[in-house]
Amino acid sequence: MQRTAVLWWRILMIAGGFGFGLFADRRPFGESVLGHPIVVYCAIAGLGLLILRVVLARPVPQVIPERAIVTGFLMGIAAFLAGNWFVVHVIALR
Repeated sequence: MQRTAVLWWRILMIAGGFGFGLFADRRPFGESVLGHPIVVYCAIAGLGLLILRVVLARPVPQVIPERAIVTGFLMGIAAFLAGNWFVVHVIALR
């Protein structure tokens, strides 16, 4: 169970980060600091951990270790930057 949860956590964080990075330049959530796509991405990731805590009725670190949570989060941030770079440099060339 723990290996599967860690794998899904990392996959979802990378996919979410890349997806949010793809439309970060358009600022769909507004121009404020709290509306920046990376802030919204972080808030959704935190909300996902809270939902996991409530649904499983046990602490999240029993399912996903703290190190895996941080690693997945950092991988998601890197994927966000990769998605943003992809849109700005690759798609803009068309």
